[in-house]
Amino acid sequence: MSYPIYQIDAFTSELFKGNPAAVMPLKAWLPDETLQALAAENNLSETAFFVHEPGADDSDFHIRWFTPRIEVPLCGHATLASAWVIFNKLNWPAEHIRFHSKSGPLGIHKAPDDWLVLDFPNLPVEERETPANISGALEGAPATAFYVPGDSNYMVVLENETAVKAAQPDMRMLKELDNLGLIITAPGETADFVSRYFAPGAGLDEDPVTGSIHSVLVPYWAEKLGKTILEARQLSARGGFLRCELKGDRVAIAGQAAFYMEGTVHMD
Repeated sequence: MSYPIYQIDAFTSELFKGNPAAVMPLKAWLPDETLQALAAENNLSETAFFVHEPGADDSDFHIRWFTPRIEVPLCGHATLASAWVIFNKLNWPAEHIRFHSKSGPLGIHKAPDDWLVLDFPNLPVEERETPANISGALEGAPATAFYVPGDSNYMVVLENETAVKAAQPDMRMLKELDNLGLIITAPGETADFVSRYFAPGAGLDEDPVTGSIHSVLVPYWAEKLGKTILEARQLSARGGFLRCELKGDRVAIAGQAAFYMEGTVHMD
């Protein structure tokens, strides 16, 4: 059997920037162990798989995301990459796509300037004492952190953009969080806020650009800054830029994409 595969750099307009995602359209679902093996072979932060659902009332596609190690409940950059493939390679006729996912319905539409706008959930947080693994792994970690039950992450807020850039967390200690990831964020100098994301327990030391964490970051910074339309930068080595808007219980996360590669996976 053979399957198409695409690789897209998400949340950037330039090749070799943003976050690369593998995208594999399927006619029907393969066994979970096969999906996980494919993601491990691709060895990118996420591989997105989707199946067209032409008869469904509330979705056009069913989408799932896998890191090289686990399936994750929500992923922004690979959803954006999948939408780019559907619009540009599969000749989708509409300006809007509806995805069914483990995190509920996800919409995406093409803006007039060709930016792709994700419609993601507003994820609540729980304020907690910073776990010892995080305090030990991240120099200068505050005493209080925010737990994100809907996306299996912790978030800590640092003083400024310089602190986010300079952070060098101990990946061995963060790996002890198992599948939990760590978001670090601060007010931005070149955007409203900045962030970085680490999830070594899920197979990702540092993710280049993470759309899904903005389901947490946007509501937090919207309240802190007193505005609902925000610009965000993720300060990884590759870097990424996002335009965001808080819309009640939903978050709009907009980005661009750069097409890198297409090919065929052969499994005999």
